[in-house]
Amino acid sequence: MTKISPVLPWKTKIALSAASALTDFSRRDDGTVNRRLLSFFDFRASPSSTPIKGVKTSDVTVDPSRNLWFRLFEPTQVPGGGEKLPVIVFFHGGGFAFLSPDNKAYDVACRRFSRKVPAIVVSVNYRLSPEHRYPAQYEDGFDVLNYLDSHPQANADLSMCFLAGDSAGANIAHHVTVRACETTTFQKVKVVGLVAIQPFFGGEERTESEIRLEGSPLVSMRRTDWLWKAFLPEGADRDHEAANVSGIERGRELSEMEFPATMVVVGGFDPLQDWQRRYCKWLERSGKEVRLVEYGNTIHAFYVFPELPEASLLFAEVKSFVEQHKKNRTTQTHYPSII
Repeated sequence: MTKISPVLPWKTKIALSAASALTDFSRRDDGTVNRRLLSFFDFRASPSSTPIKGVKTSDVTVDPSRNLWFRLFEPTQVPGGGEKLPVIVFFHGGGFAFLSPDNKAYDVACRRFSRKVPAIVVSVNYRLSPEHRYPAQYEDGFDVLNYLDSHPQANADLSMCFLAGDSAGANIAHHVTVRACETTTFQKVKVVGLVAIQPFFGGEERTESEIRLEGSPLVSMRRTDWLWKAFLPEGADRDHEAANVSGIERGRELSEMEFPATMVVVGGFDPLQDWQRRYCKWLERSGKEVRLVEYGNTIHAFYVFPELPEASLLFAEVKSFVEQHKKNRTTQTHYPSII
């Protein structure tokens, strides 16, 4: 019998079972989501101007007409001090249909990114499907970049901007990065890196890992099929460019972009891993820098469970990725010769 999950702590097992059951019960057969049911179990964290574990937070409105806002995480205990910090624009997971930046798990995760890297973290509250389908989420992400470009934070180095996300959030981060590469309007924002944590990609094909790991926690073909149907344009299949990014022969087009270095995180018990590896190979074929980070004993969304040892390893990897690109910029700085 195929093993579909590693040995997990009871705390993690209970949380996974509860999350899976809640999303299953909230998904209606008519393609809608029972938001009222979800509201009873959505544990949220309020912003705090008083630092919690060395990070203060605030909520910033971008466009009230579509409830577009972000949670800003600012570390208050930075070694050295005075230096501007890199910016991580983060997109939460949830299959495009669930969760938000003030969800307690994502508040904790982004606070941890902000403290560990350290960095200014901008966690985006994008519109959710099925009420808002493709490309609403990508538009919201890009509009937040525009907002940051025209409303810079005093301690933020927008020329060192990283886009990041997990699952569906990593999908959004990829597509927003593509849009950022195609624009010439930014004055301050420069996207220098992409962190794709177990990105949610797919297609009509059933991959070996999807079949072998069917029944894994959180991610199953039945669940992901419903999420794609709720997100993609009416009538589109899973080979739409939003889902099957590496299977639509866009490598040549991407190769002509100044696409940033990308870190891709893959878990050994994640059914989506075959799509994630194809994404890495597509980037490599396009001549882009890729860092593949694999944790063979991890499930989908492992890093939001701090009790799992690989979670701490991931935060350290992201810190290393950001520091490496800060170092690259420093060494690439040219000074006039003294004759």
